[in-house]
Amino acid sequence: MSDTAPAHGSSARPAAIPASIDRTEDRPVYVIGGGPGGLAAAAALRAQGVRVVVLEKAAEVGASWRGHYDRLHLHTTRRWSALPGLKMPRKFGRWVSRDDVVRYLEKYVEFHELEVITGVEVTRVDRAPDGAGWVLSATGGRVLTGRAVVVATGFNHTPHIPDWPGREAWDGELVHAARYRDPKPYAGRSVLVAGIGNTGAEIAVDLVEGGASEVRIAVRTVPHIVRRSTAGWPAQATGILVRRLPVWLVDRAGALMARAAVPDLAAQGLPRPDTGLYSRVKDGAIPVQDVGLIDAVKAGRVRPVAAIASFEGAEVVLTDGTRLTPDAVVAATGYRRALEGLVGHLGVLDGRGRPVVHGARSPREAPGLYFTGFSNPISGMFREMALDARRIAQRIARSPR
Repeated sequence: MSDTAPAHGSSARPAAIPASIDRTEDRPVYVIGGGPGGLAAAAALRAQGVRVVVLEKAAEVGASWRGHYDRLHLHTTRRWSALPGLKMPRKFGRWVSRDDVVRYLEKYVEFHELEVITGVEVTRVDRAPDGAGWVLSATGGRVLTGRAVVVATGFNHTPHIPDWPGREAWDGELVHAARYRDPKPYAGRSVLVAGIGNTGAEIAVDLVEGGASEVRIAVRTVPHIVRRSTAGWPAQATGILVRRLPVWLVDRAGALMARAAVPDLAAQGLPRPDTGLYSRVKDGAIPVQDVGLIDAVKAGRVRPVAAIASFEGAEVVLTDGTRLTPDAVVAATGYRRALEGLVGHLGVLDGRGRPVVHGARSPREAPGLYFTGFSNPISGMFREMALDARRIAQRIARSPR
């Protein structure tokens, strides 16, 4: 398929459904979640001749992407962000926008003729009484039985705001980044962004460019910052190349690259990290890809400050004792996977609520149960979900019915 594969609204026909798919099969594979990971798994399973049904609690696929802030673009290239069986159109550009991701997911469902049921939330997954498959409890009193289950409810599932003392009585506006759309409501106002991951960094730049009078960013742990692209070479390509190398070697190379590509911002309150880049990645913290933060910090338009400790009246108290009076706080403080109610009783989650395995491996305690999209690798989440999808599909297709 060429790089000019049809986009949303095209009249191109999907590939023929494999003759071996039985649409009446009473125990299909169920995929929980209609985001990119779930749709990729469904398409890969369909290509293997397996009947698969996607269950999405929202009214449309790609719900989390529809809710992201307006300026968001993938930090991974179009080429390495396509899902199995359908390339992203060249007209989307190298860094695909939020709206184009949504268009792509809609087209993906149409192109692959995926069986998607929206408005259905799965609340619990249990082993079938006969031991052959899984029983899903869902809204509306639905009880569904499938031969296997792929959980793809998303890395960014439930917004999390730390339980800062005094936050409920604070006089200002406090919103999670999940509710942030654009800078217009903050024009002429003082804003504190809590969290300097990729979301917090990009929102801080968006606020500056959108006319906020003052923007500070609260930093708990100093991040590694990398250029999204250097001389045309994307950071994602480096992430793909180094994934199998020793951690210490990547840490050392990353430090050398950072000194060459990223200026020292210590004078502006953002010193270089004291731990290695890949060591951080292994602990779950990916580097911040620069989309304007470096220049904004250098120019003093975004001011790094200490992390939030508490709220008192009209003030925000920082861990270094500083007291601020911003008009608004945008909490870019991450998400919870929220898998405990769904599968926590099966013993398949670690102490941090993450699946103990992902991709083509099922937990030992739960054969036939698979997870995808619950990691955030430096090689690109979309790319890894596409790889996971193919591996999961091959494993399920080889399994006895």
